[in-house]
Amino acid sequence: MASPPDLKSGATLRNAFGGVLALFIIILIGVLAFSIRLFSVIKYESVIHEFDPYFNYRVTQFLTKNGIYEFWNWFDDRTWYPLGRVIGGTVYPGLTLTAGTMWWILNSLNIPLSVKTVCVFTAPIFSAAAAWATYLLTKEVRGTGAGLTAAILLAIVPSYMSRSVAGSYDNEAVAIFALIFTFFLYIKTLNTGSLFYATLNALSYFYMVCSWGGYTFIINLIPMHVLLCIVMGRYSSRLYIAYAPLVVFGTLLAALVPVVGLML
Repeated sequence: MASPPDLKSGATLRNAFGGVLALFIIILIGVLAFSIRLFSVIKYESVIHEFDPYFNYRVTQFLTKNGIYEFWNWFDDRTWYPLGRVIGGTVYPGLTLTAGTMWWILNSLNIPLSVKTVCVFTAPIFSAAAAWATYLLTKEVRGTGAGLTAAILLAIVPSYMSRSVAGSYDNEAVAIFALIFTFFLYIKTLNTGSLFYATLNALSYFYMVCSWGGYTFIINLIPMHVLLCIVMGRYSSRLYIAYAPLVVFGTLLAALVPVVGLML
């Protein structure tokens, strides 16, 4: 028996309102994640904290001033003194390239921010993106309510805040987002069997490899999940589509990162 038209329209309106409300809440969560990480800037000033973040800032300065070719071939005699350091072959370039690209885009739009300012605010910006990625991941598994709950928990969890406050310009600033987003795309591919999402998953994995040595979490956990599915008799074409492009395409891309190479 078909439902009356007024019931259908009422359900449609409720779904639309729920979607708009969820979007509004997730935007507020992103604003919260960004805002609560600005305490050091508000209380003191816009500065880079600690040794490693300052080294990353120096590398980003060099990249924006001299270009990517010089960056890959730069021998920095002020680091690891007196041995020096070949920057292109010893750093995970994802953080530097991300901040450098943001600086270039902003200056192309006639927003003349300094390199230091972009570096200081990179982590808070990506903390909001990480909260949104967490929402997408959890929503894919358990629904909208669980996704919103997970997003706000990630936005305020102290262990993540300590690695993503303004001025904490280290690899985790962008890598946590890349890690969560890669897992989201993997689950999305499992649920849809879409080769498009599988390709995005491989690209996201490549970005993760570029950003942080923690890519080993992904390259170990996902094969373990696939093996467990096979052992439990839950192999399917969607599992194959989710895993094969990630291993083949993602590994080939990851090998292009000099610090990783073929030692995957």
